[in-house]
Amino acid sequence: MEHPGRHSGPGDPYDRRRMDETSALREELVAAVADPVDDGAAWAASGGMALTGPVDSPARQVPWPVATGLAAAAGALARLGGPGVDGPALAGERAAIAVLGRAGATSVGGLARLLEAADGPVCLNPARPEDREALPALLEATVEVDDHRAVRRLLAGRTGTWLAERADLLGVPLGVPGTAPSGPFGLLAEGAAVERRGSPIVVELGSLWAAPLCGDLLRRAGCRVVKVESTGRPDGARRGPARFFDLLNGGKASVAVDLGTASGREVLGRLVAGADVVLEGSRPRALVQLGICAEREVDRGAVWVSITGYGRTGPRSNGVAFGDDAAVSGGLVLDEPAGFIADAVADPATGLVAAAAVLAALRDGRGALLALPLAGVASWLARGAPVPTGQVGVAVAPPRARPVELAGPGLGADSADVLI
Repeated sequence: MEHPGRHSGPGDPYDRRRMDETSALREELVAAVADPVDDGAAWAASGGMALTGPVDSPARQVPWPVATGLAAAAGALARLGGPGVDGPALAGERAAIAVLGRAGATSVGGLARLLEAADGPVCLNPARPEDREALPALLEATVEVDDHRAVRRLLAGRTGTWLAERADLLGVPLGVPGTAPSGPFGLLAEGAAVERRGSPIVVELGSLWAAPLCGDLLRRAGCRVVKVESTGRPDGARRGPARFFDLLNGGKASVAVDLGTASGREVLGRLVAGADVVLEGSRPRALVQLGICAEREVDRGAVWVSITGYGRTGPRSNGVAFGDDAAVSGGLVLDEPAGFIADAVADPATGLVAAAAVLAALRDGRGALLALPLAGVASWLARGAPVPTGQVGVAVAPPRARPVELAGPGLGADSADVLI
């Protein structure tokens, strides 16, 4: 794959540049939620409020930082050269396309549920077949995932801390409030100074929502995005609504590799080595087992975006998370009665923040290791601000999605061209 030239050296002015834009972006986003404005009307108009609250009662408001933070991230994205988007409205795009609605203590997508453990609420999210199969091991009892009464009884006898430890050991997504790292993102390491020429090349290894949304926003900002999928385990979003997959992946090149073979792993290594930006959503050890080292790529000047459930280090770094349960761990959850906020809100929020962080890092002209834990982004938006009350002054708008401009690529449709 042809790559724009890179130049750096002792006399190059890029050697003296630090991550000024990236650090300033983080400070800007932290400040935006530290002193949020009353954005009750903005939340009502976004489509996210229509997805929040009980199914048979009025839609509910959320803490002010949710709309304020998402709007601030969208503003930063545009300022840094990205497309103009309505940040809060991103939380409703999947629901708008799939025609989904709010369901209170059940997630909009229908798989995650808010349940009571011995010391407070938790979010059980058996999103994959293997999660359902692991439920008896999680609860140390013979139980079926659809036996809701038995599951509730067993959860009520376990603390959230105990459940989180078991879930992370087994790789089961489980949200426990108060177990999230800080957000919205971290700059874990800086690498070589580089001068980039031409459109930055982005290799996207993530799936579902957060990483593909980030890739889509970067493509709209002028980057060339190569979506890399395993032939044995393609992006699960291909099995969902086609229009949603198209929205997030239209205009990207698609490469499919067999990661179970030495040749497939060699191809992956070459793609990563030729990238200006790498987007990935795996636990660190998964890529290490494939011979991919994030720190090595950062050292040579790449911007590496690590989207995880709970971060690359820390007490829950081995845990698996999806948008709904990660939001609960970060404190984005309603009480009295318990309910989810929008649709897997940690996913679109993380994709949006990640895209802005990448553009900032590219401006800084150095390698960077950016950590974006889903639960950390949620905790950033959940900073203990008041929930608006009373009338918000505008009607509660239904969720909406951006128009689909291009069809998403078929699996491996561009492998031959990209791998020349």
